[in-house]
Amino acid sequence: MANDPSTGQGTETAANDVVIVGGGTAGWMTAAYLTAAFGDRVKITLVESASVGTIGVGEATFSDIRHFFEFLGLAERDWMPACNATYKLAVRFQDWREPGHHFYHPFEQLRSVLGFPMTDWWLRYPTTSRFDVDCFVMASLCDAGRSPRYADGRLLEQEFVENEEIPSTIAEYQGAQFPYAYHFEAHLLAKFLTRYATQRGVRHIVDNVVDVALDERGWVSHIQTEENGQIDGGVFVDCTGFRALLLNKALGEPFESYQDTLPNDSAVALQVPMDMDRDPIRPCTTATAQDAGWIWTIPLISRIGTGYVYARDYLEPEEAERTLREFVGPAAKDATANHIRMRIGRSRRSWVNNCVAIGLSSGFVEPLESTGIFFIHYAIEQLVKYFPGLDWDPSLRTQYNNSMNHVMDGVREFLVLHYRAAKRQDNQYWRDTKTRVIPDSLAERLEMWGSKVPDASTVYSRYHGLPPYSYNCILLGMGGIDVKPSPALSLADEKAALAEFQLIAGKAKELVQKLPTQNEYFKRMRNEI
Repeated sequence: MANDPSTGQGTETAANDVVIVGGGTAGWMTAAYLTAAFGDRVKITLVESASVGTIGVGEATFSDIRHFFEFLGLAERDWMPACNATYKLAVRFQDWREPGHHFYHPFEQLRSVLGFPMTDWWLRYPTTSRFDVDCFVMASLCDAGRSPRYADGRLLEQEFVENEEIPSTIAEYQGAQFPYAYHFEAHLLAKFLTRYATQRGVRHIVDNVVDVALDERGWVSHIQTEENGQIDGGVFVDCTGFRALLLNKALGEPFESYQDTLPNDSAVALQVPMDMDRDPIRPCTTATAQDAGWIWTIPLISRIGTGYVYARDYLEPEEAERTLREFVGPAAKDATANHIRMRIGRSRRSWVNNCVAIGLSSGFVEPLESTGIFFIHYAIEQLVKYFPGLDWDPSLRTQYNNSMNHVMDGVREFLVLHYRAAKRQDNQYWRDTKTRVIPDSLAERLEMWGSKVPDASTVYSRYHGLPPYSYNCILLGMGGIDVKPSPALSLADEKAALAEFQLIAGKAKELVQKLPTQNEYFKRMRNEI
């Protein structure tokens, strides 16, 4: 019997008996990763209800998700066809500055000359009106609809990544940049990972949870199900989505809303059929600004995933659905709309006693920039990193909670920047984005960025997956905040910078000519399996 440091009482709670409550993307990613990390040294049971479906909003990812599949020992050909997956080179922001304007936030490290980033040089010596095309190769590949891999599977030029043996965790990934992420169907990924995990020993129970029982210390002792009765465990992982059945409801952990800074609280989604023999598969997620939010467009193999993220204070659900259908056009005629209420913010702590919330039950900072699945992946890695021993050292929980709070607070700050920096002010929704309260730390940074573009010393200091170049892209692309070049550039020799702009343009032109389209690449991949 070990001592419980939080109470001084003895406990026999065994950490190596994990019960995951809830399936979907969060539950099955957790089950698959834990079994890959610990094998049969940890018993894993996943309980999910047949009546609770996957929301399916989080179908676009960060490029770090590659590490998740590598950790599981899965190659792209193993899982991508089963999940109708495609490549994502960037996020395309459409109409955020003004109608008809677009720019990209790509997966590509920003080059520098004489210690100054190319975005800084561009402000001083713009080659064209497109900072993204002048400073990044990926923007041209997105405009041309290119795959990041050649027809034979080789990755585009090695200068984008030193080698393909990239670090195995998100933490090790800092400072590196793999040139693409993925789009996939969330429910198909959950189905694929169900097979992966159960084949490796994860116990799968389909049943409804009717009660969460706590012991005298306030720890979860077991869950009660309709047909399978009592299920005991040591670590309980709450993957029950916005309901947060264990963490918020049973344990009473407070939820801290972000809606004072991010008002979008609703979404309506459609699954629109597409024909890859006819329709181009754009290699990016598109976020198109609308009157009360924005519409996402995610191209997959068999369909387009699309949805309108909006604030109910400005728009009713019926009007949001009508706007979305008009945006999609005739292809949306027979598509069923899925209306979603989003809980924007985070739980005060994601790990309380022996319960760890992962996914929407932990927190969510709206779908802009595709952070939902990133949060799941990051949380699972942190759980493995801080997994408890027999003594349940509370400092492990504290470190886990600090890391999760920092990552979500950092992403909130970055997303608030999108709305504050967007130039459009054509209605009350967009005018309010310029006067709404923002985090104090962001206000301080905006003042600094007015005289110098963001760098490692002036962005959010705690790791959250977004390097300084991401902030540069949003500030320069959105156009609503005046950004100046560094005064020092007026004294620096610009020849090397101008030569670098030419090199970027030449490399982009070469790759556009050599690389296949996504349609061509995935037809070959699927035909070879």
